[in-house]
Amino acid sequence: MPPPVLIDPQSLDLENVLADREGIRKINPHRGDMEQLTAVVMIDPELHRIAGFKDTSEEDFWVPGHMPGYPLMPGVIMCEAAAQLANYYCMTQQLLDGDFIAFGGMEGVRFRGPVHPGDRLVLTAHLTHLRKNRRALFDFQGFVGETMVVHGEIIGVPMYRNATGGKQDRKRSEP
Repeated sequence: MPPPVLIDPQSLDLENVLADREGIRKINPHRGDMEQLTAVVMIDPELHRIAGFKDTSEEDFWVPGHMPGYPLMPGVIMCEAAAQLANYYCMTQQLLDGDFIAFGGMEGVRFRGPVHPGDRLVLTAHLTHLRKNRRALFDFQGFVGETMVVHGEIIGVPMYRNATGGKQDRKRSEP
C-alpha cells in the first residue's frame, strides 16, 4: 500500500515554473545526461517541501537500452531526479554547507508503476530531519498523472570540492 501523499500532484501549478533548466543549473552541478530535473514548481520553506518535474522523451539516454521495444525509465534515474530536487532545496535554503549535496543513501524505496518516454514524472519531497552540516533526510514521491510510481527516503550529505575541482576536500564538523 502506498504511503499518504506528501503533496497532491493535482494541486501543483506545473505551468508556474520557479526554476527552469537554466535556473536549476545555477544551483545543481549536474550536466549533460545526468541532468534529471526539468523544472522546480513549488518551494515551501515553512513546511520544508519542494516539488518539480522531469519531462522524459525518446531522446533520453536510457531509452535505447533499458528494455528495448518497451522503454522504462530506470528506477535509479527516478531516485536520482528526486535527489537532485532535494539538492536544489538544500542549496537554495542554505541548509547544509558544501558545494553540493551528495547521495548518502536511500531507505524504503518502492517502485509502483512505470515511467515511459513522453511521461512527465512529477516529484515531491519533504525534509523530515536535518543534522546541520552532517546530513538531510527527505521523504520523496514521484507521480505520473495521479499514479504514485516511486516513493522512499533519501539521505543527502554535504560535499566539498578542492580548488582544482578534483577530488573532494571533506571538511569535518564537530561530532
